[in-house]
Amino acid sequence: MPQIELIRQLKERGIETVLADGSPAPLAKPFADRFHQVNIFDTDALCAIAVEEKADFLITVCADQVLLAVAQASERLGLPWYIDERTARMVSDKELMKKTFAENGIPTSRYEVMAELDTERIADLRYPLIVKPVDAYSSRGVRKVLDEAELRAAFADAVRISRNGNAIVEEFFRGEEISVDLFVEDGKAHVLCVSNSEKVKAEDRFVIFRGRYPVHASEALLEEIRTVCQKIADAFGLRNCPMLVQMLTDGERISVLEFCARTGGAMKWLLIKHASGVDVIKGVIDLTLGIKPSIRVGQPESRYIVNDFVYCGAGVFDRTEGFDEALRSGLITDCRMLRPKGHRFSGDVASSSDRLLGVTFQADTLEDFNRKHRAFVTSVKVLDTEGNDMMRHDLLPELEE
Repeated sequence: MPQIELIRQLKERGIETVLADGSPAPLAKPFADRFHQVNIFDTDALCAIAVEEKADFLITVCADQVLLAVAQASERLGLPWYIDERTARMVSDKELMKKTFAENGIPTSRYEVMAELDTERIADLRYPLIVKPVDAYSSRGVRKVLDEAELRAAFADAVRISRNGNAIVEEFFRGEEISVDLFVEDGKAHVLCVSNSEKVKAEDRFVIFRGRYPVHASEALLEEIRTVCQKIADAFGLRNCPMLVQMLTDGERISVLEFCARTGGAMKWLLIKHASGVDVIKGVIDLTLGIKPSIRVGQPESRYIVNDFVYCGAGVFDRTEGFDEALRSGLITDCRMLRPKGHRFSGDVASSSDRLLGVTFQADTLEDFNRKHRAFVTSVKVLDTEGNDMMRHDLLPELEE
């Protein structure tokens, strides 16, 4: 969705766009002027396309691993980009990231990075543990484990998913997940939106089904969040760029999970715009074109602004029912598709890439929010090729204060 918005805004400025993607038929393909199917992590291939197309610049939003690929290709070709390859590598590799956190007093869980599981190296880490690939995204391969048997299985999976064959094992920090979206301007990290990331209720997985604004946090905690985010920008030498920090809090302390010098994915750019008035995709385009963004954080449009994501049971997606009417009637203010007709869902809900679409709810009272939410959940359907409703209605609970 954000890549489609990126293309739309580029074309509004009269800029011809060439889309590169690993899929043969990505949703953004019809919006671009031309398309190349390519492994987007293959720097040589990206450079070849850029030369062939006489590209003035490469650009992406949201994806942390693609951020590195764009930085590598741009640096090799002498094209403009808001972050150099060295910094892009530091903010997209979880091992380098955690090392920098530790060196700069940024609160994070104790950890070890390994290519092969060595239980002696993690003997002083306390269960439960979290296992994750060092360079994956969309929560792929992230697991919570309770004992050594689960650890071995999760570690093997994480190493398989990791492109460089390494996995992180770290202590579990119990608390709510908070997502902090910022824009760094001349080294100052401006907080645009602080939201809760609510997860599917599963003991071992961390798949987001909702982004909720405003965040559950005291003013003292919000000040600590701002301080830590500025420390991160300083530690990584960030001057002008978007920034997303994911952290956990128990209400008093925070522990940083990870961050990247990028915009948030899926519906996040819309949540930020509704909450602060700042268009982060426009900001990325301006930076790339050498235009210095002027960040002015405004007031939120509504008291409650929530992105909900629709997941599906097993089957082949055919069509939706009721979503257009929900938009017309004001139950939701945004609805964006993530998967095309014909996409096959396993029903496993293993990562955030298993979403079908996202919607935005806005309301000024909790009662009005839940009224809209109930009406929406009971009136919409996602139909498979057999005409069955495959939407996981159970994964969309009402909002609690």
